[in-house]
Amino acid sequence: MTIFLYLIIGLLAGVFSGAFGVGGGVILVPTLAFLFGLTQHQAQGTALAVLLPPVFILAVWRYYQEGHVQVSMALIIACGFVFGALIGAHFVQGIPDVNLRKAFGILLVLIGIKMILGK
Repeated sequence: MTIFLYLIIGLLAGVFSGAFGVGGGVILVPTLAFLFGLTQHQAQGTALAVLLPPVFILAVWRYYQEGHVQVSMALIIACGFVFGALIGAHFVQGIPDVNLRKAFGILLVLIGIKMILGK
């Protein structure tokens, strides 16, 4: 049953990722934390591990086929992203789980408000 739930969560996160460019942070992290009881650190680390192969292999390829990937821009951003992700992952290790979860929630709310209110 657990493997089935993991597959369903992966499917939902994949749908949201492919459709909206979200999945890891918005779907996987809260689900792993609340439904499966992972700590915030574990949920974030697991979500990052999940995203690497499928996002690159299939979703990006599909967007690329339609001409919706700015390759040179993406490569340059990816260079910064690699180091930024390392810095971010290193930084949050010392933050207590409860504080990290609250910060994550605040980030989601702020993004939601910005998306709803527009520019």
